[in-house]
Amino acid sequence: MDIRYTPEQTAFRESVRQFLQTAVPASVRDKTHQCLPLSKEEKQQWQRSLYAQGWGAPSWSKEFGGTGWDAIERHIFEEECAAFGAPEQLPFGLKMVAPVIQKYGSKAQQDRFLPRILSGEDWWCQGYSEPGAGSDLASLKTAAVRDGDDYIVNGQKTWTTLAQYADWIFCLVRTNTEVRKQEGISFLLIDMKTPGITVRPIIMLDDGHEVNEVWFENVRVPAANLIGEENKGWTYAKFLLGHERTNIARVGRSKAALQHVKAAAARQIGNDGQPLLQDARFRDRLAQVELDLLALEITNLKLVSQEGSRHAPGPEASILKVKGSEIQQAITALASQVAGPYAAARILPSDPLHDLSAAFPESQEHMTAQYFNYRKTTIYGGSNEVQKGIICRMILGL
Repeated sequence: MDIRYTPEQTAFRESVRQFLQTAVPASVRDKTHQCLPLSKEEKQQWQRSLYAQGWGAPSWSKEFGGTGWDAIERHIFEEECAAFGAPEQLPFGLKMVAPVIQKYGSKAQQDRFLPRILSGEDWWCQGYSEPGAGSDLASLKTAAVRDGDDYIVNGQKTWTTLAQYADWIFCLVRTNTEVRKQEGISFLLIDMKTPGITVRPIIMLDDGHEVNEVWFENVRVPAANLIGEENKGWTYAKFLLGHERTNIARVGRSKAALQHVKAAAARQIGNDGQPLLQDARFRDRLAQVELDLLALEITNLKLVSQEGSRHAPGPEASILKVKGSEIQQAITALASQVAGPYAAARILPSDPLHDLSAAFPESQEHMTAQYFNYRKTTIYGGSNEVQKGIICRMILGL
């Protein structure tokens, strides 16, 4: 695949750079580079800025208010945002539930929900995982019972990222217990302000509040919020997970992170008095990750370029998920090696290893937290073991 850029694509890259210079406040960029959490308002303001520019949904078609960009333009945009230190757009609305609404939702649902996702007015979270139903998602037990024009929902979701901020949650719920477990699941959109919903924080080892438990106790949800047909939610969930797994590749963010690691390794002096970057074993590990990332970038571009004709990511998305998550973990391990004894402490702007704090913008404040936080990447979106099974069955025919 030829990844040389045309003059038009180079001009597009320059326009993105100029926009970032004016649209990302210095305070937000500093927070991002220092791995400090952004507020809900700061995240939503970034989406509003993109929306005002006409760039609110890089992956959407123009039919729904998106940019209509091709795969290369989307890649350039994400790469430049990562390198500059712009916040990541929240994926739950834009990249996960929105494609489902666009493909399977009614016209009324599209008109109601998509504009508010695009403008940043509504913050979404994902209600998939439950205790006992993570990788085996089809075992979920949260129930929705039809009662007139409503469903009454009872159950629990867990590991719900940023639910403490969410206006809406898209949920997989069980609507039939008499059929094969995959065939009795429906896809509901639920207003988080509905009586009976309780959000309880899950505090991580680094004292961060990123994920939550969400409880539903006799929550009344209008049947109009059902996506598609009742008991067809497993089909819609698989469609959504294809998009999620493609997004997990995060090529642009990994490229930016690896550059920060290399810069820090060039300055970090080892026991032999030489920069760590001159150490043959470290350099070999770094080179392997860099080659893997290049191969992932080419594979990612090929896959997303094909989406237009196929309308949805296929099983190849599992390849991106597996390799992308492994590369992210490998980069955090390299970063921790560069930091050495500093890895367990917060890296301050005055420290010579400060570049490392920009390696993973959405992580916590110190290297140990970053390392452990990224252990999750091989689990969420479907564990890598499950993805390898999909690759064997659906691509290799084993």
